[in-house]
This record gives sequence, C-alpha cells and structure tokens, in this order.
Amino acid sequence: MNLISRRRFLRNSLLAAAAVKAWPLVAQSSAKMRIPGANGDIRYAVVGFNGRGQNHLEALSKLKGTRLVALCDVDRTVLGKEMHKANAGGGQVEGYTDIRKLLENENIDVVTFATPHHWHALGAIWAVQAGKDVYVEKPASHNVWEGRKMIEAARKYDRLMQVGTQCRSSVGLQEAIAWLREGHLGKILRARGLCYKRRESIGKTSGPQPIPENVNYDLWCGPAPLAPPRRNSKKNGPIHYDWHWFWEYGNGDLGNQGVHQMDIARWVLGEPSVSPRVLSVGGRLGYEDDGETPNTQIVFHDYKAAPLIFEVRGLPTASGSTQMDDYHGASIGVVVDCEGGSLVIPSYTKAIVYDAAGREIKTFEADGNHFENFIQAVRSRRAADLHADISEGHISAALVHAGNISYRFGQRLAPEAIRDARKGDHDLGESLGRMEEHLRANQVDLHLTPLTLGAVLKMNPKTEHFTNHRQANQLLKREYRASFVVPEKV
Repeated sequence: MNLISRRRFLRNSLLAAAAVKAWPLVAQSSAKMRIPGANGDIRYAVVGFNGRGQNHLEALSKLKGTRLVALCDVDRTVLGKEMHKANAGGGQVEGYTDIRKLLENENIDVVTFATPHHWHALGAIWAVQAGKDVYVEKPASHNVWEGRKMIEAARKYDRLMQVGTQCRSSVGLQEAIAWLREGHLGKILRARGLCYKRRESIGKTSGPQPIPENVNYDLWCGPAPLAPPRRNSKKNGPIHYDWHWFWEYGNGDLGNQGVHQMDIARWVLGEPSVSPRVLSVGGRLGYEDDGETPNTQIVFHDYKAAPLIFEVRGLPTASGSTQMDDYHGASIGVVVDCEGGSLVIPSYTKAIVYDAAGREIKTFEADGNHFENFIQAVRSRRAADLHADISEGHISAALVHAGNISYRFGQRLAPEAIRDARKGDHDLGESLGRMEEHLRANQVDLHLTPLTLGAVLKMNPKTEHFTNHRQANQLLKREYRASFVVPEKV
C-alpha cells in the first residue's frame, strides 16, 4: 500500500471527468421508461455491500418476482467476493466499480444504495435520471439541500424513492401511533428519541493514512474532497465504517443509528416539516481520537405543539462497564410523554403503553417488511404506497443535519455556564442533568473537557433556511467535486 500522491489524485480525477463528462445527459436521454415488473421480474442492483448492503441482498432475494442482475462496489475485494457468491450457481450477475457504468445498464429496474452517506443523494438522483426506482439507506442525505433535490428528482422523473427507515413498515408501530393519535393518553407533552449505543475510540493517527490498492479511492470519495483518510482503527482500517465520525462523509451517530429514532419521534408528533428552532449540546468525550462528531449529544427541536428531544450516548453506563444506560426501559428507542401516561418504543417493532401511574396497560408488537413495501410500490407505481417516501426521509434527515449544525457553531463552556444559559428550558435542562450524571459516571471532568453549547438556530420550515445565522446556512449544502456534483436543476 502506498500513500496516494497529489499527482495520482489529479490523474484519477481528470480521467474520470473525461470519461463521463456528459454522463448525466446521456443517461437521461437513453433511459427506458418501461414499467418495472410489468413483463416479468423486477431486476435490481445493489450498490455498496460491505455492511448494510448485505441486508439488501438477503431481503430482496427472498421476495417473489425479483432478480439480482448487477452489483457495484468501489472495493474490488468486496465486489469480487460477492460476485463469486452471486454467480456460483451459474448466475449472470454483472459487476461494476463505477456506478455511472452500472446506471447505463438498461436491464436494471431498481437500484438500492448502502453507500457512505455522502454518496446517497448523488447516487439516488443519477439513478432516477437513468430511469431506475431507488431504495436509499438512511439518512436520506448528507445535508439538508441534497434532500430537497432528491424529492425534486423523484417527482420530475416519476420514479419511486424509498428511504431505509424500516421502522415505518413495522405494523406494531403503525398501530401504536394510530392509537396514540386517537387521544387515548391525552395531549402529547414531548417525544424523546434515544441512541444509547456503545462507540469505542477509533484511535489516533499521525497523519494521512495509506489506502488499500483494492479500493478505487477517487470513486469512494465521490462528491467529497479527494483527501487521504485520517483514520485507521484496528477494527475497521482506514476506509470502512469509521467514516461515520467525520463530517465530510458521515453525520455521527445522530445520523447513523439515531435517524431511525428521530424519524419515529417525528412520526409520533405528526410534524410534516423541520422544526422552527433547534439547539444542540454535546461533545466527543471520554477518550481522545481522530473522530470529529460528538459521541455524547442532546438535540432539542422546539416544535410548537410539543418538543422533540434527542439524546446520543456512546459511552457505557459507567467507566469500565459493558452495559448501556436506558431511559424508561429503552436504550435505542423513543419515549413519548403524554398527559395521561406514556408510550415507550424500545425496539423497531414493539410499543408499550403505560398509564399515569406507570402501570403497563397495552402492548403493540408486529413486524413488517420494508423491502416488500418498496417492491409493491414499484409495481403499483404509486409513491403514496411507500411507507418511507423520500419526502418523509428528507425531513427526518434534515432534523439530524440541523442539530449537527447547531453543535458545529457552538462554544465550549463550563457546565455552570451552560446550565445558566439554558435555565429557562425545562425539558432541555432535565436531559442535560442526566447527561452530566452519565459523564461523571464515566469519569469525565467537564471542567477539563467541556461540553459544547450549540448555537440557537431559527429555521423557516418552508424555505429550510436559517433566519438568524448566515454562516450556519453555509452548512446546509456542501462544495462538490467536479464530476460528482449534485445539480441545482435535477
């Protein structure tokens, strides 16, 4: 393995740009607007399968009337292994490292994406421009602006676009939320999302890291800057997975695991837009490593009817423990407080109702099949049949992005200063108090390594722009690299 040189960066970029300079226009003009599955199987391709993409392959293979026809991954080792499996029995699955070449294949009806977050929007937009329906993993986008472009593209090209927030297909949660909205527990006071999930340190490096020869790093970076990775954990190496904790590629655990629970909490509240006011408090605490995103965080979305509060914890219950905290029985879930009791959602498929005295009075539990829902909608050609249409996925992702932007424009302050600054916010204060207790149990001294109090950001829900912070608006979008630009006009 050798460090990628600037000369190699430029060479790869220029070659890629020359090869596909007119690709989007060619793809649009040649796209076949056939009805997927009308005359046989729905033919699908999976992009990215070193992690979640394996679930895509497994789930779709079990659905009647679907057929895998292509695979795409920028890691040649990962691609080769999966190609061997797919064609071991005489299959005819085609393999690609460049998604643009895959999208020129007119024998593909559906493309599913399980790539790093920074590729979600561009891949999905290119796919619908090429006449494909899309299933894209959560979070739908890497930034707020991208999500709106994804909606525009799906509508313009009349393609289906499902987001991988699979809780939306859980029959148990559908029934529980419908029951709650009937008013059985009275007014909703607050919805609290929880992501208490252990995240170990990824370690520290001394500088740019070597890139495996089996990875086309120019394609891996795509819309992001072409810069060598600054990570190399023992578990995940310099390329895979730990990109989640770097702003150029990921969105922290708020956008990794947490977006599922953010989506459920917003679903419960019935809010169709981004919140008008957001504030975040947090930090990367308990260890020093190369990661940039917080491992401990509170995000407060100040909806008028009831607030949405989100809590991220990557440290265990206490220093040396292997257990994680829980809140009312949920570690990765949602707790909804109402006038007449509470609804606790401790998993993807289960919801428990408690009365005002804390007695369990009702349980909802039933699974669903998110991929099956997507394929059914592909056949019906009705976006309304999707349980997680891009219009829903965009808003929940935007709540993640707004919370992270607040954090990134924050200040490190002593705990007393943070408490004093937010003393009028009762719900935020309660969460902050429990966060401080959690950090003390992990031997974190907040005077030595302070929390960051984020900027209070006000947003116009219609324009999805901040109204009180011009610099924060700059993070609603990103600078794109030539040949990998999410277009203004899709």
